[in-house]
Amino acid sequence: MMRAQGMNERGGTMRLILGLLLSFVAAVPSRAEPSTHWAKAGETALTQTISRLVKDYAVSEKPTAILVVQGDKIVTSWGDLDRKINMASVRKSLLSALYGIAVTDQRISLTRSLAEMGIDDKEPSLSAAEKQATLRDLLTARSGVYHAAAYETREIKKKRSARDSHAPGTYWFYNNWDFNVLGTIYRKVIGEDIFAGFERRIARPIGMEDFSKRDGRYVLAPESDHPAYPFMLTARDAARFGLLFANGGRWNGKQVIPADWVAESTRAHAHTNRGNRGYGYMWWELSADPWGRGGAYAAGFGGQIIAFLPAKKLVLVQTVDLQANPKGVRTSTTIELMKKIAAALAE
Repeated sequence: MMRAQGMNERGGTMRLILGLLLSFVAAVPSRAEPSTHWAKAGETALTQTISRLVKDYAVSEKPTAILVVQGDKIVTSWGDLDRKINMASVRKSLLSALYGIAVTDQRISLTRSLAEMGIDDKEPSLSAAEKQATLRDLLTARSGVYHAAAYETREIKKKRSARDSHAPGTYWFYNNWDFNVLGTIYRKVIGEDIFAGFERRIARPIGMEDFSKRDGRYVLAPESDHPAYPFMLTARDAARFGLLFANGGRWNGKQVIPADWVAESTRAHAHTNRGNRGYGYMWWELSADPWGRGGAYAAGFGGQIIAFLPAKKLVLVQTVDLQANPKGVRTSTTIELMKKIAAALAE
């Protein structure tokens, strides 16, 4: 009788332990990030619908690669996911992420002015008023400095305002001078190479498969001391960066980019002349209606894009080789595709 009672007690204890273990496992959230390689989502009516949308779009627009992911799975893809492409102005959002780490670590302050940081440029050099522009003004493309810059498009050159026509912080202009100087400040004031910093602080921690610091370069122009800093990325690596932001800067339980910076940098700080699109810290905001809270995208000339919607853990990436497709793809066309995908997910 005592033996039977002891067995019952041990059995009860084992059941209690098993129950606690099962409760713990149920409480642990499923993975939100891919492991070493991206896995594909199972085939369902929904994934088939999204695949048809992407295929029709790709046949029409001819991107080099397009990738739609949700959480740690590829929903659908098209083209060469492992082909490195110059991401053009997407470079700005990549640098913004590095600034988030540096600002949080108090290596630099958003209120520091160009004068305080010793920043100038070739003749005609900066005026005293221009040197009052702060780091925050540059991040939001409101420096008020309209000096010639490297890596400019004809459109930017044509639309650039006259020098000293707008005070710092008062007027938004998509200004490569601002973006290039941010690269100079990062290297000289913060004291770290952009591409080495991105590899060490972001690419490696989130498991990028292809990027190395050799995939970046500095591009100078005779008119300015401040080079551009284009990045080469594959679509699958770009998707990891987008998912990092969709997850609030966390990756496998580690806060890679400060959560406050993710939220602050991707919300609108400036009204633009491009419809109702707001501009953050070198990110374009996707408004809460209809996208849900916290959505944003990085866009580069010719159709390069990394877009994410936190509400759906959804990321869309596109790369375009402009030698193969000289016309490129309009950003608005890609955003329309994303709207259709988001609508399909909502059904």
